[in-house]
Amino acid sequence: MSAITVETLQAAIARANARMLTLEEELNAADSKLGDGDTGVMLARVLARFQETDLSNEADVGAALQTLARAAASATGSSLGTLFATALLTIGKKTKGCETVAWSELSVLLQAALDAMINRGGASLGDKTVLDAIEAVVKATDGLHDANQIAASSQKSVQLALDDFRDQPCKIGRARMFAEKSIGIDDPGMLGFARLVEAVSKSS
Repeated sequence: MSAITVETLQAAIARANARMLTLEEELNAADSKLGDGDTGVMLARVLARFQETDLSNEADVGAALQTLARAAASATGSSLGTLFATALLTIGKKTKGCETVAWSELSVLLQAALDAMINRGGASLGDKTVLDAIEAVVKATDGLHDANQIAASSQKSVQLALDDFRDQPCKIGRARMFAEKSIGIDDPGMLGFARLVEAVSKSS
């Protein structure tokens, strides 16, 4: 695929929803070790709302992303869901009016989303959250133009980030109260992002 379009977003949503059939339970189990055990439920709810959202009449990529941001906000009030909506809204504003977006722009757009998520959520890079996984993809895709190269680099980098942070303690959120216990355990947000990147990238 030569560029990102509304159809690209729709295809990615379909693949992500298909992956959630097995991922939901995996994420709930990961979250139950340190949190409320509902990360999978929350993410499945958001992605299901995306699937239900009709994007066929959206004029451009930016408009579609802003519609998805509103869908995410209405689907859940969780902190991860709020960050999800923040990221989509940020990228949507930057791609407003664009019927297509070059793959080479992905790294810059993800960086903008990452900055917005940091400002909104209060977490920092290095805290062992989904932010660290996103940063890995930002760096890995910088300067790349080909969709297949971006897909491969994204998958590799996000898995490396997951592996690198696994033996580090969580530094924010409820898990920070069990910092030592969190060593050796994947952050559920990072894990979810890694699994969905893998699912979405397979057919990029």
